[in-house]
Amino acid sequence: MVLPLTGNPDLQRRPPLSDEAQRYSEELTRLIADEIARAGGIIEFSRFMELALYTPRLGYYASGRQKFGEAGDFVTAPELGNLFARCVAHQIVEVLDRLGGGSVLEVGAGSGVLAADLLTEMGRLGCLPDSYLILETSAALQARQRETLSRQGVLAPGRVEWLQAWPEGFRGIVVANELLDALPVQRFCVTANGIHLVGVGWDGTKFFETTFDAAEPGLHEWVAAFDLPLGYISEWHPQAHGWVRSVAETMDAGVVLVIDYGFPAREFYHPDRDQGTLMCHFQHRAHADPYINVGVQDITAHIDFSTIASAGRQAGLEVLGYTQQAAFLLSLGLAQLADQEVPELAVDRMTFAQQINKLTHPSEMGELFKVIALGKGIAPPLVGFQLSDHSGRL
Repeated sequence: MVLPLTGNPDLQRRPPLSDEAQRYSEELTRLIADEIARAGGIIEFSRFMELALYTPRLGYYASGRQKFGEAGDFVTAPELGNLFARCVAHQIVEVLDRLGGGSVLEVGAGSGVLAADLLTEMGRLGCLPDSYLILETSAALQARQRETLSRQGVLAPGRVEWLQAWPEGFRGIVVANELLDALPVQRFCVTANGIHLVGVGWDGTKFFETTFDAAEPGLHEWVAAFDLPLGYISEWHPQAHGWVRSVAETMDAGVVLVIDYGFPAREFYHPDRDQGTLMCHFQHRAHADPYINVGVQDITAHIDFSTIASAGRQAGLEVLGYTQQAAFLLSLGLAQLADQEVPELAVDRMTFAQQINKLTHPSEMGELFKVIALGKGIAPPLVGFQLSDHSGRL
């Protein structure tokens, strides 16, 4: 069954690509079209998303093009200012103190701003980690992270190390901020003949979506519990589940802290959310068509935190807390830190107030963004969940 493309954005209202970006996008489009042809005319959506985001040199996260901040496509919490990192640093310090020491492992460190601000605040608190590890496979992002850390004066010899693979015997805290939403997802559709995966084809001029029958372990059993109507389209996150298992396997003791946008399963698969959560970002504009600007725009999907919790439990991790970002940051002293840092100039006070509003307001990041902590060898409660803990909703 061929599906109508969701979104179908009005291209006339979208910023034009530069000549260089257009060339990269066309080259990547040809590469994906060739793979579709070799595969017999269709590939799984997860493979399309993987190629669009991570193909060496051409994929969105594998290229050297600007992605973060006002000059990029989206702004993450650490890019707004240092309050987010200062709060998260207090959670890290509590975990390391309870472990009697350890390291920080940030997975997918973006521009490096979070790492720089975390190390600055931990230094101020007198509790630097044994080491700060960054798991980053993109050479372009590694270079930018080094530049950011060096500029902020926290790139001390032996303190920060870049990894290409999971370390063994890790002890400490793993931080993943807006990481899991960029992992490739499977899309599925509920049809009269059952649950089918969404595949991507190429008709010679453009990509199209179709459904096909393929085994996806765990999908049918999980989705069947929600009694979804015919035509319902959504996402399934096998790579995120695998990521959680990898963390559990590498960790001797510690905490995994995941901060991202999403919902527990009952909200994720709500009847009104019948086209899923897939979203694309290009120059601070959001739309739902992943088949334009291939390699030049971000492609994300919201996180089903219930499946993250389930994957963690299956891998031997305990859910230590789950809450909204606003409650997490306020539990960690956001209000007190804000009182300490009120800028003198009126224009700076305005920017400062906007940062707090963006981080905590329900219509901004405050409600949509969630925080989940999974642990091994450490018991709840954690200070970040003292104001509210909705683990029971998972």
